[in-house]
Amino acid sequence: MNKKQFIAICGLLGAMTVQAQPLLKTHVETGDLEGVLEGTDLAVYKAIPFAAPPVGDLRWKAPQPAKPWKGVLKAEECAKWPPQPERGDVSYDMMSEDCLYLSVVTPAKTVDEALPVMVYIHGGGFMTEHYSATLWQNLARRGVITVSIAYRVGALGFLAHPELSKESPDGHSGNYGILDQIYALQWIQRNIKNFGGDPSKVTIFGESSGGMSCNILCASPLAKGLFRACISHSGAFFTPMHPLTQRDAETWGVKYQERLGKKSVEELRQMDSRSLTGEGVYPPCTPVFDGYVLNAELFDLYERGEYNDVPVIVMYNNDEGGAGIESVTLDEYQEELRDYPEQFVDSMFICYPAENEEQALFAIRDMVRDLNYAADIDSWAKMQTKTGKSPVYYAYFAQKSERTILGRGNLRGAAHADDCLYVGGAFDDEPEKYPHEYAVSEMIQQYWTNFAKHMNPNGKGLPYWPAFSLDPKEECVMQFRNGATLIANPNQESVGLMERLFDWTRSQRTIKP
Repeated sequence: MNKKQFIAICGLLGAMTVQAQPLLKTHVETGDLEGVLEGTDLAVYKAIPFAAPPVGDLRWKAPQPAKPWKGVLKAEECAKWPPQPERGDVSYDMMSEDCLYLSVVTPAKTVDEALPVMVYIHGGGFMTEHYSATLWQNLARRGVITVSIAYRVGALGFLAHPELSKESPDGHSGNYGILDQIYALQWIQRNIKNFGGDPSKVTIFGESSGGMSCNILCASPLAKGLFRACISHSGAFFTPMHPLTQRDAETWGVKYQERLGKKSVEELRQMDSRSLTGEGVYPPCTPVFDGYVLNAELFDLYERGEYNDVPVIVMYNNDEGGAGIESVTLDEYQEELRDYPEQFVDSMFICYPAENEEQALFAIRDMVRDLNYAADIDSWAKMQTKTGKSPVYYAYFAQKSERTILGRGNLRGAAHADDCLYVGGAFDDEPEKYPHEYAVSEMIQQYWTNFAKHMNPNGKGLPYWPAFSLDPKEECVMQFRNGATLIANPNQESVGLMERLFDWTRSQRTIKP
């Protein structure tokens, strides 16, 4: 081998080594970006601005384009948390109203790989939490790009007010947090190819109010075409208990302004964000049926088939109520059930029986599960199966573990948010200590990434998961408990009672759709 041949081979090997590295530098519509290396196989961009800071005159306005920057933006640290109530691990110095950022985790080595994309929308009751809670590197290692997005929460994200509606070009107010999510998805459509992604292969996924957000995006005409599939954990928006029309929400906004001692929106804009989102939380912190982001209640939209009909995975946990209720007396439990409409009380005691405090604890947890999570998820599965063309894959998460995120006291399975541990790969480093949890986690991660790749969760080495059927006897719900097994739709007596309660509540509306 002569010298020239040696130099040529070395050059080729060097080029191959560079090419084998993840895509650590790229360009988006506002400038050049540099990420950080995670392990040896992932490039992580932790804070990319997808919109202008919603501060000053932009407070309570639809998101606006981010400004271009000069040079290279090093996306090495996650952005600050949106303003929200402080807690033990989150202080106000960690927050900023300049909060509209997203992260991208990519295994791609070139921009031409056209990988599927999973976009995570965090939970937190539309009042708390942060996009960086997990960046989903474990899912990215299974061949997808993961994106986590921030959005405005609390009063900054959901305050409606007649003055705000009047100054809006669209004549609406109150859904700024949802508009942020839509704006982020639009940004992803324009830019994700530069991270090796395919904008036609976007799956949204979320938990709790993040799952509710996914349901809302499936129903919003503004989100049409921005994703092709959806995964929702413990969150849907079918409940009729507290629907807010634009007028109702504006009334709440005026009351909130008066409670703060202000005379106008202009004066509210002069307040610091801590005063608006701290202890004085905006009471109806929820998305609004405004005729713009949402044209009607979701039940009505799904009944009429007026939604973004995409394949979905929906799931709730068997002990959701174990996250917030540690103890209850028998008298407290019975008083709670008697607060329901008179014609439902006897059925409530039949569906949720209790003769002592331990039974009362489990019964009230089940009631919370069914009222706040299961009936909504079940309604979504049934309504889309009736009126849609895309498949629904229905899951029931029941894995018991000593590791839990919010669980309290004696748990019978998975409390609210525990599923995030499994999707997030929390047991990957301790498979011998948590063999059942690890096995379930592996299955869920593979089902979820299969779904993002093919719009179908099934794949080699996994138990077959059929689409949901309206036949109550058919075993088509995937239960995750020490593995994955098909069962008939669970808890149908009690969930059905809640669905009848929802139907009755809708029948009492004075404003019909």
